[in-house]
Amino acid sequence: MYLASDLSSLSRDVHAILSDYDTVLYMSAESEKELIVAFRNKKLLSKRWKNEIEMIRAIEDEFYIQILPIKREHMEFYAQMEINEAQGHKDPSDHIIIAQSICECIPLISSDTRFPFYRQQGLELIENKKNA
Repeated sequence: MYLASDLSSLSRDVHAILSDYDTVLYMSAESEKELIVAFRNKKLLSKRWKNEIEMIRAIEDEFYIQILPIKREHMEFYAQMEINEAQGHKDPSDHIIIAQSICECIPLISSDTRFPFYRQQGLELIENKKNA
């Protein structure tokens, strides 16, 4: 979550999107789970917040990000979606987040170079090209 940890990792275009007060921001419950795991492993954001509960509350309260629950339709799409095996994309959390984004017709912001593959399945991807 570069928005909380490292704004310099955001491209100008992505920073502008995230800074626009009219932009409605969403985060998958799967992404929230990943943040909790990263916090517990002391890899992310532990200097900013005292505990996991404080961190997940801040996502909504400080950053005004709405958490999207994972629904059956997301899992059904995930179950039938084509996986980017050519680039070795084996992360099931990424796949769930992508499926959710496609099903909900919500653009997905990512720096992951394996995500453009999923455009052919309906993903609207906003690439965070860090040098741009």
